Amino acid sequence: MKIAVAKGDGIGPEIMDAVLKIFEANKVPLEYELVEMGKWVFDKGFSNGMTPEAQHTIENLGILFKGPMETPKGKGVKSVNVTARKTWNTYANKRVFQTLHGVDTVFSKAGIPIDITVVRENIEDTYGGIEHMLTHDVALSRRFITRPGSLQVIKYAFEMAKKKGTRRITCGHKANIMKITDGLFLECFYEVAKEYPDLKADDVIVDDLCMKLVTRPDAFDVVVLTNLQGDIVSDLCAGLVGGLGFAPSANIGDHICIFEAVHGTAPDIAGKNIANPTALLLSGIAMLRHLGLMENAAIIENSLLYTLEQGTRTGDFGDKNKTALNTTQFSEAIIGNFGKKPEQGVKELLPNMPVTQTVFKLEKNPMMISKEMENEKIVGVDMFIESAEQPDVIAKKCQRHAGVKFNLINISNRGTQVWPTGSIYTNLVNQYNVRFESLDGSALNQQDVLGLYVSLSGDFKICSSELLNMWGDKRAYSLAQGQ
Repeated sequence: MKIAVAKGDGIGPEIMDAVLKIFEANKVPLEYELVEMGKWVFDKGFSNGMTPEAQHTIENLGILFKGPMETPKGKGVKSVNVTARKTWNTYANKRVFQTLHGVDTVFSKAGIPIDITVVRENIEDTYGGIEHMLTHDVALSRRFITRPGSLQVIKYAFEMAKKKGTRRITCGHKANIMKITDGLFLECFYEVAKEYPDLKADDVIVDDLCMKLVTRPDAFDVVVLTNLQGDIVSDLCAGLVGGLGFAPSANIGDHICIFEAVHGTAPDIAGKNIANPTALLLSGIAMLRHLGLMENAAIIENSLLYTLEQGTRTGDFGDKNKTALNTTQFSEAIIGNFGKKPEQGVKELLPNMPVTQTVFKLEKNPMMISKEMENEKIVGVDMFIESAEQPDVIAKKCQRHAGVKFNLINISNRGTQVWPTGSIYTNLVNQYNVRFESLDGSALNQQDVLGLYVSLSGDFKICSSELLNMWGDKRAYSLAQGQ
């Protein structure tokens, strides 16, 4: 099988060469096609951090094994790592955090074993990166959570948990505050849970989850979260097992998968041959299993675990009284230990079952849409306006524009109601949300809303607007604090 390889920036080429050397020594039956991705590709003028040839190769081969990559700062370009994940719809970011004997942590010293798999939604949330300045003082970031996207990653998490033989799967969320967005994700979680009655499915508010993870990490098995929360929680879990140097990552999609270390490029030690290749090697081992190369994966992982148990180390971890090896020496130690097994955590030697690569030739973008269960109607609109006036002054102006179809319901500032009731102690910024609803609760159309928009724009700069929708009797918009 042939896979695409991008060595990355900073320490990327050194650790990638070390891992590929280990693969070669174990006679892993893979061919590698190098592709151009990373900061140096940005510098050549490619705004997405990859050449068209690289994109074509990856889409043809379906597997990308990549080193850490840097995105230039202050140039207005998007992260190449996030761009790759989103472009190829690798919707599930799987990160496995396990106790590694020889990597001392607070928990390993206390005899508390850790085996946590974090599954992070990889496409949506604030990682959409859709942001606007509404006024010179107010920035807006749009947070998209979709039903089809949530179902994709949650179904993957449950199926993976089932195959792993886990005892518990947990949804981390903030649905107590973000009732519609996180509420939709949590709703999808329990919808999927019904299909897996043998798995214990529960949910924890994400801040409580973080506290529980650092006090009783052994209580958790599989945790599934939205994108930003998953990013934060997965780094927290990395800290539980020794840091990002021991955190592998797999980005799983239906057509293309990306395997990478999640740590940075470490430019301060680049070129010194002292970087720790363990995270990238663990990511590579996960890739081998994904490709059905079970025996190769087990031999290499057993050797790595044995090497760590012996106290062999690079300079970033381990017993400082023992001499640190450089990157090359560390990889050679792993190769020298092929066939040896650790005392704890031995990986079973299953036979190789290579998958048949399928190249998908899509003719159009896949459209994901769920069935609309109830009729939709527009019942109002939120108009986000710029103003430095007091709420009662704004209310009087807005009421003049309401006409015969709309009623001014409330005015809020940064999500807190300031009219018709509120507090003089609520600090204000120069951007308000004025909410209009239909006079009698009847359905409106977009022409009604556009007429209100035109009328209101005579008095205010309208920064943005959102329709107030209902599906059946279910309100599809949030209330202001205090409304």
